[in-house]
Amino acid sequence: MKNRLFYGDNLAVLRGRDADGKPLIPDESIDLIYLDPPFNSAATYNVLFRAPDGKMSDSQLEAFEDSWHWGDAAAAAYEDVLTQSVYTDASVLLRGIVTALGKNDMTAYLAMMAVRLIELHRVLKPTGSLYLHCDPTASHYLKILLDGIFGAENFRNEIIWKRTNTHNDSKTWSRVHDSIFFFTKASTTNFVWNTPREKHSDDYIADKYRNRDPDGRAYQLDNMTSPSPRPRMMYEWMGFPSPPMGWRFELATMQRLHAENRIYYPKHKDGSFDTSKRPRIKRYLDEMQGPVTSDVWTDVLPINSQAQERLGYPTQKPLTLLERIINASSNSGDIVLDPFCGCGTAVHAAEKLGRRWVGIDVTHLAISLVERRLKDAFPNIAFEVLGTPRDLSAARDLAARDKHQFQWWAVSLLDAVPQGGKKKGADRGIDGIRWVRTGPRDGDLDRVIISVKGGENVSVRDVRDLAGTVQREGALGGVLITLADPTRDMMREAASHGYASTGLGQFRKIMVKTIAELMAGVHDEAERLPPIGRGEGFRAAPRERSSRPSQAGLFE
Repeated sequence: MKNRLFYGDNLAVLRGRDADGKPLIPDESIDLIYLDPPFNSAATYNVLFRAPDGKMSDSQLEAFEDSWHWGDAAAAAYEDVLTQSVYTDASVLLRGIVTALGKNDMTAYLAMMAVRLIELHRVLKPTGSLYLHCDPTASHYLKILLDGIFGAENFRNEIIWKRTNTHNDSKTWSRVHDSIFFFTKASTTNFVWNTPREKHSDDYIADKYRNRDPDGRAYQLDNMTSPSPRPRMMYEWMGFPSPPMGWRFELATMQRLHAENRIYYPKHKDGSFDTSKRPRIKRYLDEMQGPVTSDVWTDVLPINSQAQERLGYPTQKPLTLLERIINASSNSGDIVLDPFCGCGTAVHAAEKLGRRWVGIDVTHLAISLVERRLKDAFPNIAFEVLGTPRDLSAARDLAARDKHQFQWWAVSLLDAVPQGGKKKGADRGIDGIRWVRTGPRDGDLDRVIISVKGGENVSVRDVRDLAGTVQREGALGGVLITLADPTRDMMREAASHGYASTGLGQFRKIMVKTIAELMAGVHDEAERLPPIGRGEGFRAAPRERSSRPSQAGLFE
């Protein structure tokens, strides 16, 4: 069984079963959970797409609304927590918070999170760990819920990550940090832990490791005398009398250290041993572990506008942040779960470090982005995508349930980036843009505009509308994606617009492609698209080397 990427509500996935009745994610099957649940009571996150020239597009896509409102879903989640019989502390705490604060956006968020944290606790192994990433907006409330579900005794750390620099326009203390709560499932020391260490600072090295061997190897000198009486260690060594309580090492060890040139002998100016002083042992810098990493992280830099790993996703976290967490709290072959996987940093880091993984997200935009990211970074990667349409019937079902999710999914079939939001008229006839290469140079790029029609009836008017949009936007061409089969008049109208010429050949200016054709991978040579160009909205992830885990089944 391959690694898994689920499209869907993470609560439904956590509680879901496959066609054989087996749980999608079994009890106590996950080694490490990282989650960064979105919350911002004042705004929605927008994915802003940049053109290759760096200019901001005038179209914004609402990737997800992370304002949580008290409604039927929140009320159901609240009732779910109150009526369960296992996590009684959590139900008492949540009831108290809602009673104190009322039914509002914050308490809706907490109710929705509580029911999900209970499920995450259930699927976590007894030796497993959970890291919840949040900002100060809701961190103190989330900590209370975590105490109620995992037990206050299983709280290990609140990690403070400095995610940005100070803001000169701040009206109070400049807010620069996020919190990451680290909980384990077990209250004993029986949990996976690989102590993370930092490098020694330059100042520390300059102060403590000033000595050098002829080969340049840095060392410091340490005491070789025993701190307590040890009769067996009281012997003369190389003319140096025994210390009052003996040496720190037995004679055989002393002989080995001498042969390895690990003992410093004080000498007179003529080179003879100065036996009035004591030999000391050399502690080499390259053999000494650095200090244990603290719970304040200022050395993990945020992703700036020039970072190679930057994909264009607004809440993207740096790989080094996730690598530190995964290295510390899991081992090779362990399973990492991210139930709010967004642009996929956690599953990317898990693949890179040789862990198995499960990612879940509620938008097709995120799922298509993670698919592209993983395939760019790991060209030979194998994983399953569950919940996205795999046949025409499922595509029709998605179109009927949520036309925006259908559009985002359909656009991804052409390796394009979505455009336009959920507001009426926001897309101006543009559902996606595929940046294509028109010549041999990096800057030889142009746009192919994507329009999606998920209804059962399409007509020649849809083709003409797309042609008008292409002309208005000055784009290279356009593709109309249809769920229904196009009419002959539609195909004749598309062909009537002729060809667009590029340095890489000629391409039909207007094309019509059906969902069935795209899903089946059927491509008419006469209607081939120009090759994909990079530099568009979501950038390609740099190629990585994967420390591949064992090929055992995901939950075996």
